[in-house]
Amino acid sequence: MSTQKMKRENVVIGPEGTPLTLADLPKPDTVRWVIRRKAEVVAAVRGGLLTLEAACDRYGLSGEEFLSWQRSIESHGISGLRTTRTQQYR
Repeated sequence: MSTQKMKRENVVIGPEGTPLTLADLPKPDTVRWVIRRKAEVVAAVRGGLLTLEAACDRYGLSGEEFLSWQRSIESHGISGLRTTRTQQYR
């Protein structure tokens, strides 16, 4: 029944191991994307707090930009987010 969904809190575990809610995510007008903020948005999407589309709309990201953050984390961990689009993490 849908009451179970309503009771579930919208919380995911963030990149630093702490709980994240929508209120804890970077503000929608964020322009400076430090590693922690990128990792929080990726964690929110992975955990179902936001959909990919909602995250891209909220932060003005392209799907490819978000997916590049996700791939960097998967390949190199959070430190992989230090790279720019034109650099390759080694």
